[in-house]
Amino acid sequence: MSISETSAPTTPEATPVAPTTPATPAAPAPPAAPVAPGRGALRPLGLGDVRLTGGFWGGWQEVNATGIIPHADAWEERVGWVDNFRRALDGTLVGHRTGREFSDSDVYKLLEAMAWEHGRTGDAALDARIREVATLVARVQEPDGYLSTRFGRPGQGERYSDLEWGHELYCYGHLVQAAVARLRTGVHDELVDVALRAADHVCAEFGPGGPRDGVCGHPEIEPALVELYRVTGEPRYLETARAFVERRGHRTLADIEFGRAYFQDDVPVREASDLRGHAVRALYLSAGALDVAVETGDEELFDVVREQYRRALARRTYLTGGMGSHHQDEAFGEDFELPPDRAYAETCASVASIMVAWRLLLATGDAAWGDVVERALHNVVVTSPAADGRSFFYTNPLQMRVEGAPVDPDELSPRAHAQLRAPWFEVSCCPTNVARTLAQLATYVATASDDGIQLHQLAPATIDVELPDAGRLRLEVVTGYPYAGEVEVRVLESLDAPWELAIRVPAWAVGAATLDGEPVPGDGRVARVRRTFRSGETVRLALPMAPRVVGADPRVDAVRGCVAVERGPFVLAAESVDLDGADVGLLRVDPATVRAGEEPGTALVDGVLLDPEDAAWPYGPGAPTEQEGGRRVTVVLRPCFGWGERGPATMRVWLPTR
Repeated sequence: MSISETSAPTTPEATPVAPTTPATPAAPAPPAAPVAPGRGALRPLGLGDVRLTGGFWGGWQEVNATGIIPHADAWEERVGWVDNFRRALDGTLVGHRTGREFSDSDVYKLLEAMAWEHGRTGDAALDARIREVATLVARVQEPDGYLSTRFGRPGQGERYSDLEWGHELYCYGHLVQAAVARLRTGVHDELVDVALRAADHVCAEFGPGGPRDGVCGHPEIEPALVELYRVTGEPRYLETARAFVERRGHRTLADIEFGRAYFQDDVPVREASDLRGHAVRALYLSAGALDVAVETGDEELFDVVREQYRRALARRTYLTGGMGSHHQDEAFGEDFELPPDRAYAETCASVASIMVAWRLLLATGDAAWGDVVERALHNVVVTSPAADGRSFFYTNPLQMRVEGAPVDPDELSPRAHAQLRAPWFEVSCCPTNVARTLAQLATYVATASDDGIQLHQLAPATIDVELPDAGRLRLEVVTGYPYAGEVEVRVLESLDAPWELAIRVPAWAVGAATLDGEPVPGDGRVARVRRTFRSGETVRLALPMAPRVVGADPRVDAVRGCVAVERGPFVLAAESVDLDGADVGLLRVDPATVRAGEEPGTALVDGVLLDPEDAAWPYGPGAPTEQEGGRRVTVVLRPCFGWGERGPATMRVWLPTR
């Protein structure tokens, strides 16, 4: 099927999942992509089909290859997370193990990032490093497939004795996803064998009819097992993933101070109306549940999870696409509880949100889910790493009230506090999640159907794909997006029959975008051209790139009386660095003065910088005379992904107007 029509320009519609025919194993040569459903409206394209050729995202892939991945590898050695496996072999692990109970998972996530990067570039050094670590891990694995550096030895807790916090199954999930990356990129090595043994162990212990009927406190094994089923065709993996999804919410985990909602173990998945609790856990579970629903043809489960996610987007998501407003439990808040200065918006939550949105896009063909992916990628995922890929934010607030202290590049950060980027954290799930996402990024750019090609993320790229029973298509995308609005798709090789090129039009451009100089026809959500193309033809999409003033639903009371500014896919922010060090919290702006800045992606706004006097008591009768005593300023607003790069600063996205 081609991309489905949708009537709402800003919200993904409730289009149906693909027909519920019996699931069949994935094709013998699935795409080199992290998600390859057995059915769906659209077919994902892999690293061999789509290549980024520069521009904004090509630059970030280079940062990932030369900065983030080697930096993460060096730190995982430095803090001893790889060394835990060595100590397990020489008998010195107990009493000397380093890292949190889930530190094994970050080793596996880094292996996954390396696997996708090796699949993208063929880097021999990465391949050798993967094999080196895989051999080490394989030697630690027990004969029955059990694998952990945290449990199972004399002096450690027993296997699966702490399903709430132990993360054993969570770690297996990331191990399996690393193995899937190897298999999808054409490599069957020792890492794959280790993961297959671990997955078989999980099925024997936790699968239907097994001796254990619990769930992991942190979902992740669910989408991993489904993807392993897709790449191997082994039905036990799908059956066990389905068992985990169905058990969730039946209170098999112990209650904690945050309540069982923290684990999503308070209400069965099919009965829940909202995403709640720990945001990353909730979103990983949603991804796994959607995978199970798609492969089993379970329309009810699919619809329930889709509606939970739609409600989260409408009521529990920040302007940047960030999710999670509670620091104490890294959790979703209540509806419209979205304080900008207390936003947690963990980087991992946005990676997980992209995972969910992408699954929905593949299943339904609704291009609006590509808007969700775009927002999170441009405003959270690349906000985390510094420009050189060697320091990171863990949380992503929309306002910073105090200037952060400079961070020692050689010190481990003890807590996830977004003042300035830190080189590494005691909990470093986010850097490795960013690394694997950037390495596989080309797989989110485009999809195929029997009838054509769909372009979802606008980036310089080449697309080279065989359409079933039709022939080969080769396209080149040329664009300066996200800083410029012109997108050209050049047909390098075509078919001798009509086919459709479909390009997602971002929701903010609906009604103003043009296709080959004319208004985009239809509802404006997708620019479609269907004809018999000749090699050398070009299709041109033009998007308006003027800055846009946006407001919030009045129920988001934390930003009432404020506006934000967007330009293209970027959410912009004001920084004290551009106010000669003055506190950006004292800025009041005039929305009518917003205009394009001279630098790409920026905007200008006029306003007043207040200069209040200190007093013994900060309250008084009547409204304050805010505009008195201030000085008029013109402020540069910059894409928020780069905030903090120029040193300690205060920052805010939502700007008061009075």
